[in-house]
Amino acid sequence: MKASIIGTTGYGGVELLRILHSHPEFEIHSVHSSSSEDLIWDEYPHLFNIINKRLKGINPEEIEEESDILFLATPSGVSSRLMEQFSKTNLKIIDLSGDLRLSNPEEYRLWYKKEPTLSSIVESSVYGLSEWNHEQIKDAKWIANPGCYSTATLLGLAPVIKEDIVEPNSIIVDAKSGISGAGRSPSRTSMYAENNENFKIYKVNEHQHTPEIEQQLKKWNSKVRPITFSTHLLPITRGIMATIYVQLKSDWKTSNVIDLYKQYYEGRHFVRIRPEGKFPSVKEVNGSNYCDIGLHVDERTGRLTIISVIDNLMKGAAGQAVQNANLMYGLDEKTGLEFMPIYP
Repeated sequence: MKASIIGTTGYGGVELLRILHSHPEFEIHSVHSSSSEDLIWDEYPHLFNIINKRLKGINPEEIEEESDILFLATPSGVSSRLMEQFSKTNLKIIDLSGDLRLSNPEEYRLWYKKEPTLSSIVESSVYGLSEWNHEQIKDAKWIANPGCYSTATLLGLAPVIKEDIVEPNSIIVDAKSGISGAGRSPSRTSMYAENNENFKIYKVNEHQHTPEIEQQLKKWNSKVRPITFSTHLLPITRGIMATIYVQLKSDWKTSNVIDLYKQYYEGRHFVRIRPEGKFPSVKEVNGSNYCDIGLHVDERTGRLTIISVIDNLMKGAAGQAVQNANLMYGLDEKTGLEFMPIYP
């Protein structure tokens, strides 16, 4: 299948190039940008003599004629306008931005501070949380690829929310991300001098992934109430750790919770549940599509601590996008994604 990518000058887009270059079924047919017509390795010199394609302009009719699937790795607010153009084509589309994720347009305006795309487009899109929506993804034309924080948080919470074993108003998520999550555009947020040897909270109670997480949690369990969601920047390049605290409704032992998670994620290759007493770190999933989860019940307080780690550019973006593309085309979801984590 021939794949086109719009937005390859960002980190999510170049990660798509890395994955698709070695994919046995998808071929990188064209790369597109509205701001440049350079060779792709002019933007990313590490691709010299590996991918020598030149960035092209955006022509929906031409892309539809020449390609089978389109990846939008563009910022929120840009993808929405592109979707309005490409919705008239027969292309399968996976959008890595937040523009198709929220079903309520007013929530999108509130959290993203941008105008939403057409409601008909959002309603026709499938939320691409691969492990949980795989049956809908198989029949989808358009996919809303989940956010990075959302992926780590939702994969960490799903079993206990679906089993209804935690107090619905007790969810606290303390999440940390590497700097690549801020994107490639220069800003004070991403400056070396601001982040090296530093650790800081940002978007306090205002992060745009909050309503996305709550929307999916409520689909699993209508009793869920608004969550407390805090985000921090780590002085590392990539990786997310979501440390999640929930109050259990009854007495549970750690071993029983681990058994529950193993049952729910049986056969889900990219979610690894750690043994009792073992907890994952971001380095242990670096460069891979894995989500590693560690669990511990504090029997003194009755609280469950869930530690969920992913690579924000892989399972949190490009890796999950390719996993979804595999599902859309009836391939094994692992195809082209069985990278071992890079360590150290």
